[in-house]
Amino acid sequence: MEVIVDFEAELWLWDARSDQSWTFVSLPEDASEVIREVTAGPRRGFGAVRVQVTVGGSTWRTSIFPDGARGCYVLPVKRAIRKAEGIDTGDVTPVRVELIQ
Repeated sequence: MEVIVDFEAELWLWDARSDQSWTFVSLPEDASEVIREVTAGPRRGFGAVRVQVTVGGSTWRTSIFPDGARGCYVLPVKRAIRKAEGIDTGDVTPVRVELIQ
């Protein structure tokens, strides 16, 4: 089953570790539920799900991770992508996530 999710999300900073700045966007709850159903069964470390992501003109492969506190998957957005697209924490950006199976 092909799963592609298009949404807009605000970039937020994971502040659990003050010595590193990890920036994420949260996938919508309904899309996260579909992804959980489609990927049920054994998963990679930390419950990771492989995806291809497009933000602006940048496309890359990475993983999304379940976030129990938010009830959805979260997508890390690395510094090189943020710089290339001129986005930073607090900005809202369009995102496309496609499951890789």
